[in-house]
Amino acid sequence: MASKNLLIWQQKAWPDFMVTSPAVDTALLQARKWQGEVIGRAAAVGLTQSGSVRQEVMTQEVIATAAIEGEKLDPASVRSSILRQLGHLQTTDAAPRSRHVDGLVEVIQDATLGFKQLLTEDRLLRWQSALFPGGTSGIRRIAVGRYRDHSDLMQIVSGQPGKETIHYTAPPSAQIPFEMQAFLAWFAETTPSAPAHPLDGITRAAIAHLWFESIHPFEDGNGRIGRAIMDMALAQDLGETTRLYSLSSQLMQHRKGYYDALHQAQHGSLDVSDWVLWFTQQFSLACQATSALIDRALEKSTFWQIHSATSLNERQRKVIQRLLDDGDGGFLGGLNADKYMKMTSTSKATATRDLADLVKNGLLRSTGQGKAVRYYVAAAGWAVGWRSGAKKNAD
Repeated sequence: MASKNLLIWQQKAWPDFMVTSPAVDTALLQARKWQGEVIGRAAAVGLTQSGSVRQEVMTQEVIATAAIEGEKLDPASVRSSILRQLGHLQTTDAAPRSRHVDGLVEVIQDATLGFKQLLTEDRLLRWQSALFPGGTSGIRRIAVGRYRDHSDLMQIVSGQPGKETIHYTAPPSAQIPFEMQAFLAWFAETTPSAPAHPLDGITRAAIAHLWFESIHPFEDGNGRIGRAIMDMALAQDLGETTRLYSLSSQLMQHRKGYYDALHQAQHGSLDVSDWVLWFTQQFSLACQATSALIDRALEKSTFWQIHSATSLNERQRKVIQRLLDDGDGGFLGGLNADKYMKMTSTSKATATRDLADLVKNGLLRSTGQGKAVRYYVAAAGWAVGWRSGAKKNAD
């Protein structure tokens, strides 16, 4: 039982977590079912080897883990950074480079691709340094590459100055080295490769995330690093680098529920059944979301196969790929000549000629007349014109 008014790390038995609810076992069975379906379906159509789905899932993961913290990243920059670090970047993929984006991509890549390597204090410190390459968070200087060591309370606070709401108070800075030593030892001892350890991999990822977030060892970056640890635990559970679901994207869609579930667990007992149950349900939903992503990958692959004999210049190929990446509906308001000019840095005459050629060859459909003409990908089953599922503007 939890002692009244004590935080989870103040409980006498901390950090001896327990999961006792039978509902968790039921949720885990369902999660494994969805996980198996996604992996089997992707393998059946060859998507686990192509890398297209994995790259898109990685893009979603990077964008979402930043968005959870209220940070908006440029998808094109994220895609370029991922391709660059994988050694697959082409001239047409290039986008403005950001050290900040590169750092976050490096952290998530290292956590998932390097899941067999031991999670150590040095590795965590390097992850946190990568998130803040200038040593600042915004314009505020922060402790980088080391655990927090200030004497002030580490609190999660919201609201305007003078009207703040304190959501959580983490252990004092003086306790951090000891707390992290215990956490890292547990993480190493509970890997799926550890001899005769019965802890389920999804349960382990849920506990690891809660435990790290409860310690809150860094001055900034704890959420992103905590989710990278979560991803690493899930990669270890799967035993390979194949990445077919973005849990951070799912958490972003239920951001309030995510924070509420963490808050309740951090203020509850060491029986973390409710948190593990919620986490497992989100894992199932993330797997289900991947089915739609696989559909999109198949649609893009089919589209390029149909038009494999069509001769396209670099400008046309870049714009078509961007429209395909944005999915059914395309840009908000549709593609027009002005947007094409901006994306390809070309003249109005060239843009008009390129677009007319794409329509003639069946890659695009056009609607409207004169200045109101708009262009959409002519993919089978895709809508012509904007709809609620349309993606971001090209601007």
